[in-house]
Amino acid sequence: MRILAAEDSPVFQFMLHSMLLKWGYQVAMVSDGNQAWAALQAEDPPSLAILDWMMPGLDGVELCRRLRAANREPYIYVLLLTARTESRDLVEGIEAGADDYLTKPFNAAELRARLRAGRRIVDLQRELVVAREALRQQATHDGLTGLLNRSAILEVLQNELARSARSNLPLSILMVDLDHFKQINDTYGHLAGDTVLGDAARRMRGSIRRYDSVGRYGGEEFLAVLPGCDGAAAAVQAERLRLALASALFSAGRHHITATCSIGSASCSGAVPCDADDLIRYADSALYAAKEHGRNRTESAYAELTTS
Repeated sequence: MRILAAEDSPVFQFMLHSMLLKWGYQVAMVSDGNQAWAALQAEDPPSLAILDWMMPGLDGVELCRRLRAANREPYIYVLLLTARTESRDLVEGIEAGADDYLTKPFNAAELRARLRAGRRIVDLQRELVVAREALRQQATHDGLTGLLNRSAILEVLQNELARSARSNLPLSILMVDLDHFKQINDTYGHLAGDTVLGDAARRMRGSIRRYDSVGRYGGEEFLAVLPGCDGAAAAVQAERLRLALASALFSAGRHHITATCSIGSASCSGAVPCDADDLIRYADSALYAAKEHGRNRTESAYAELTTS
């Protein structure tokens, strides 16, 4: 585990560096508070920090205040080192955000034990973050395809509509439906159908732009949100997505399955606020037209929506 040690005394620097290396830590030594703050602000900071209370630049208490105010993740466990022994100093350090407190001169065994306790807390916090992210993933993503679920993609649409209105930029959506999907389930079984859905989702993710979003709207129907796309650009994006699905067979065990999609697109200019339900209704209408005209094709709403 990586640890930051901020200490301005050359003697204590040497002691800390030697002990920490001996105990198996990857040590970053700094000699003032400004260097320590820069290290704590790094993209991948150490998980543990030993901070001297009094040192040039920022002192240890101010570093704790700044660190806790930033509320960064993952959590950084902080041990303050100081020659102060008054209880009010202990209270000040802990209230500033330090996790533990050790007075100089310190006992090596006590320092090691306190760092072990810190490692347990850091490990527990990491487990909690992983569990929280897993719950968030379950709440916002479809379990089969890994795409955003219906609620999440509709929330994305609402957010992008608000952004479109603020910035006066166009926004388009695509309603995508896998053609004759029931026949795939009936012919090859539902497990094969699930495989096709998962592979189709992967191909869709690969065909949209990095800042576009796609979610499973329901069953074999998907919704893609395309910020900054007017009707013409949305038609190009829709065709790219259609070809991504139609260009190769889907493999499901020993079966090689042909699966295509029909796509309806609708756009709003951004000049006048657009309602999400209206936009979806227009895209649904275009999707229905694509199916009526033979499937495996894209259709656009007849006119861009410009009113709410």
